[in-house]
Formats: sequence, structure tokens, C-alpha cells
Amino acid sequence: MKIGFIGLGNMGGPMARNLATAGHTVTGFDLVAPAPAGVSMAASAEEAARGADVVITMLPNGKILRAVAAEIVPAMRQSAVFLDCSTVDVESARAVAEEAGKAGLLAVDAPVSGGIGGADAGTLTFMAGGSQAAFDKVKPLFDVMGQKAVLCGESGAGQAAKICNNMILGVTMIATCEAFALADKLGLDRAKMFDVVSTSSGYSWSMNAYCPAPGVGPKSPADNGYKPGFASDLMLKDLRLSQQAAESADADTPMGELAARLYATFVDEEDGSGKDFSAMLPRFEKRHRSLA
Repeated sequence: MKIGFIGLGNMGGPMARNLATAGHTVTGFDLVAPAPAGVSMAASAEEAARGADVVITMLPNGKILRAVAAEIVPAMRQSAVFLDCSTVDVESARAVAEEAGKAGLLAVDAPVSGGIGGADAGTLTFMAGGSQAAFDKVKPLFDVMGQKAVLCGESGAGQAAKICNNMILGVTMIATCEAFALADKLGLDRAKMFDVVSTSSGYSWSMNAYCPAPGVGPKSPADNGYKPGFASDLMLKDLRLSQQAAESADADTPMGELAARLYATFVDEEDGSGKDFSAMLPRFEKRHRSLA
């Protein structure tokens, strides 16, 4: 396929490279990021989108997505697919899909799970929203960039799935870090704690696949000084999106709300910015009992 790829940062860059390596013709655009291997660069987002079969965007937030969409939708050819892989608010995803539809385009919102490592290895999971026809058209690209793609429903459903998934992830990571910090203070060996919990009812992805304790379980960012696979700043972004969605849907999410507040404190007031979201563990290690 002829692909336009807008947003070539830590996630978009390796995704675009993998598509080019697979034989697709990829034209990219980014304000600052360099060209990935095999990707030719355009002078503007509009130029990258013109004539493409599929235009993929990987952008920081809904405001930027809407601005880019306003620029590229008029330049895209009829029946092309606007595939947005950003993580944004549901309202922005639906608004962009509506504008694309009015212009005779197909639209899919497909945020990803798997982090920078998954983008690089081509093992991402895509949570998609849109029509079956649009999903089928871009499924071969999902197969290159990831290991799984699920059509979750109509436009916005992909963002909804991502937001709910990452609210669970944020809450369970905090609970996992709290439990390790408590185990330390109770004199319990971390390796023994992992052996028990990872095969008991406390089993979770945060514990079993991404353990926040260095030297315990499979290798994770904790074993690399908490250099991010998934940064605390991005977890905070997703938790804030979850609370924005909860407000809009009139949903009671007290654990999600508390997780958002804790990550906000960690990122904005402590030393969490730029660290992996599992760096909550050394945070709790240093803290004492508080009702606050």
C-alpha cells in the first residue's frame, strides 16, 4: 500500500519503519523526529497524506489530532482510510471519524498497547473502532505492526477500550507497588513474595509480566533503572482521559480517580516525570503511613 504516516516519534517511528520494511511505500511527516529507515519525508502533513491508500496518525492529544485532521482530510483521496493510532479522548476520535466520513473516507481509531518495545518489535495490540469494511482494509497493516487487532465497535470504541484497559493497569500497578513496599516493611523476601503472588489470586500483568521490583520475575524497566517502557507521564495522560470519559458518561470510578491523583503527584510534584510508571515502587518505599 501507499501509506502516509504523520507522527514519527518513539512509537510512530518504529511503526512506520516496520511498514516500510514489509514492502509498503511510506511517506512520513513530523515536526522534529528524523526519518525512520525506509521512510521518505514530506514537507507537510498534507503532502504526506495526498494520494495515500491509508494515512496513519500517531499524535500526542485530541487537540493536535483535530488540527491535523482538518489539514489532511481535504487532501486525502476518496475511499482512503484515516487510521489514527493516537491515544486521545473519545469525543475527538468520534469527531475526526465524522469529518472523514463526510469527505468520503473510511476511518478507524486504533490506539495501541505494548509500548516502545512493542512498536519496535512489531508486537503491538490494536484496539480498533470503526466499520468492519474499514477495519478489514487496514488489517494487513495491523499484522505488520502488531500481534493482535480487535475491532471493538463503532468509531470511538478503540479509544474507549484503551482508556478502560489503562485505568485497570494504573490501578493494579499502584496496588502491586504498595504490596511490595508493605512486604519489605514486614520483612518478606521479594522473590518469595513474587513466587506466591504470581501463582495466586494476586496474579496480574503488573506483577507477572512487568514486575516493579528489580531482579524479580521477567526482565522489566525496574531492571534498567526504571527507564521507561511506558512513562509515568503517559500513564497520567491516560488516567486523566479515563476520568474525562467517566465524567462524560456519568460513571463512578473512585479507584481510577485516586490513581490519577497519585500519578499526578508523582509526575508533577515528585521525581516521576521521565521514569517508567512502575517507578511508583521506590516512591512507596520512601514513604510512611499517612491518611492523606
